[in-house]
Amino acid sequence: MQDIAQGYGLEVTYMPAGPLIEYNPAKVTDVPKTPDQLLAWCKAHPNKLIYARPANSGPGRTFLMGLPYILSDKDPTDPDKGWDKTWAFLKQLNDCIPYYPGGTSAVMKELGEGTRDMTVTVTGWDINPRALGIVPAEFKIGAFDNMTWVNDAHYMVIPKGVPKEKLDVLYKLMNFMLEPAQQALTYDDGYFYPGPAVKDVPLSMGEEPGRIQKYGRPEYAKLLSDRPHVVPLNAQAMVAAFQKWDREIGAQKTK
Repeated sequence: MQDIAQGYGLEVTYMPAGPLIEYNPAKVTDVPKTPDQLLAWCKAHPNKLIYARPANSGPGRTFLMGLPYILSDKDPTDPDKGWDKTWAFLKQLNDCIPYYPGGTSAVMKELGEGTRDMTVTVTGWDINPRALGIVPAEFKIGAFDNMTWVNDAHYMVIPKGVPKEKLDVLYKLMNFMLEPAQQALTYDDGYFYPGPAVKDVPLSMGEEPGRIQKYGRPEYAKLLSDRPHVVPLNAQAMVAAFQKWDREIGAQKTK
């Protein structure tokens, strides 16, 4: 994940991400394990599955980038020429999705209120809204049988032209944020689970380890070790994927 920054940024948090499915267990008993099952569920329960516009949503873009691996598309790194199965699937799925919110927060609000019964998510967006009470704590997650984790990260970047006296302070701040004790704070709200971008930062160092113990998932450890991990698309390919989704999938249904 550090290499993706191409020397222009420094990774400060890390998340294996997804794509995962999150659902209301009181409403969903046949949890999809494959894209075909997800499509069948969506058709049988129209307007009950929702996800946000990928360009504005971590779960949305992780779902978009994860599908080519799950569907065994020709080239998961080339959204223009290598994603025939993915685009065909998303067009079919589009028929039973009411609209695409502009961000993930709106999705979680509708899921928590009971307007929707299922969405796509990532580890942090599963844990954090449940810890905040936006989504009921008892909601569950599921994973596709042959999922590949598409990982995510946050980066610290300094624009060109910053004066030297500010640079000296910024370097100190960046070093401070990479210290184990500060990295451990990323555990506390679960937003970017697990969070630390440096090694040797155990959960016990966090100020609120009970939050992760309460709202985390015991199944994550096995999923994270059993399934392969890949980096996301590079910037140029990701923008191309967003533009094609906007043009061919979400154009008439994005709010």
